[in-house]
Amino acid sequence: MRVSALMTTPPVVVAPRTAARQAALRMDDEAVGCLLVAEGEHLCGILTDRDLAILTLGRGLAPDTPVSEFMSTPVVTLDVADDLETAYRLFRRSGLRRLPVLDGERPVGLLAVDDLFRDVLQRLADLLGPISWSVLRDDHPGPVEQPAE
Repeated sequence: MRVSALMTTPPVVVAPRTAARQAALRMDDEAVGCLLVAEGEHLCGILTDRDLAILTLGRGLAPDTPVSEFMSTPVVTLDVADDLETAYRLFRRSGLRRLPVLDGERPVGLLAVDDLFRDVLQRLADLLGPISWSVLRDDHPGPVEQPAE
């Protein structure tokens, strides 16, 4: 399976000159914890809600500070054609929780560890569902009676 099957699209993108306050408001409006910072179709950096909290509030940066001054660079990325095994390897090696997905140099999505968790849990549920029902049928050949109160 390709990362494109699980990634969130489109990614939420801001320009490098975007003020910290505007970036925070954009995260709130879009209900995301991460913004990709891009100039045109070129990815420049990544900005998380943690970056905003620690670097602006914690270190006293002004709310009008451009995100280019505190975004994370260089960015570890995935290619839209990469398979999930590549994503798992990159997550393990990098210790990151979110990876931008690129098509060439253009940001097209974002893959989070949470996306992989959801996929694994869904696959496990799909696998265990039929097994659970067969066990229940074997243990209870007839309808299950409710205990009398």
